[in-house]
Amino acid sequence: MHAKGRAAERGPFRVEHVRSGDPYELSNGHPVHCAPTGGRGSGPQHLGSSVVGWDPAVKEAGVDTGYALDGGTLRAPDVAVGNVPDKPGWVKGVPELAIEYADVGQDEEKLQEKIADLLAAGTKVLWVVRLSGPRRVEVHEPRRRMRVVLPGQLLSAPGILKNAVRVEALYDRSEAEKTLLTNLLQRQGYEDLEAVLAAGREEGREEGREEGREEGILEGKRGALRRVLDRRGLRLTKTAAAKISSCRSERELDGWLDRALVASTTAEVFKRAGR
Repeated sequence: MHAKGRAAERGPFRVEHVRSGDPYELSNGHPVHCAPTGGRGSGPQHLGSSVVGWDPAVKEAGVDTGYALDGGTLRAPDVAVGNVPDKPGWVKGVPELAIEYADVGQDEEKLQEKIADLLAAGTKVLWVVRLSGPRRVEVHEPRRRMRVVLPGQLLSAPGILKNAVRVEALYDRSEAEKTLLTNLLQRQGYEDLEAVLAAGREEGREEGREEGREEGILEGKRGALRRVLDRRGLRLTKTAAAKISSCRSERELDGWLDRALVASTTAEVFKRAGR
């Protein structure tokens, strides 16, 4: 019999009694009810998972991944980095980095139990993002005192993440987009946006020697755009290729390049403003 519908009982339950979708975790055999997340919490969780999940050093990341710490303990961090295999069932072991989001109504006793369970089982770093009261992140590490990192400061996870993360990037969309953009460019071999533009300028200079400065600049921007589309895996259709080749507006090419850095599809890159 699984734990669902038996929250009033105190077990002992085992990991195999809990099924995917049951609103429970387990701590030493006792069910821990996990309530749905409100809008203010779910949005930041999505941002946080994207920010750390696309760090150049990260190979595996997940949201609400269930970890079987032992026969009677099952924990699911809001965001997990490391040890997120592409396999069905609960994951054995723990993530290297775990992130929890705490908002109004947070059960502090249950949160501290969860932190203790994960750290004791081997999680190296656990961040608690506080969404109620002054925004801040509490950093928990084994055998160290908890420390608080404030907005404007950086969070680091040596050996897990390549890049430090601004506190705001874990809950603010604008900051998250900046961090995500840098991460995506680095995963494609560019250190930052300036490196992409420099590559475009170099192509422009080469073309400019043969076709003149103005045409060289345009071709450089076209080349940068094609390069970003290719590196991001966005298929260049015949129509899109023709648009790029025939465009003689630096402003329009710049707009396409800006959208190419964050767009999910090729169509989004070339959509007209206001649509």
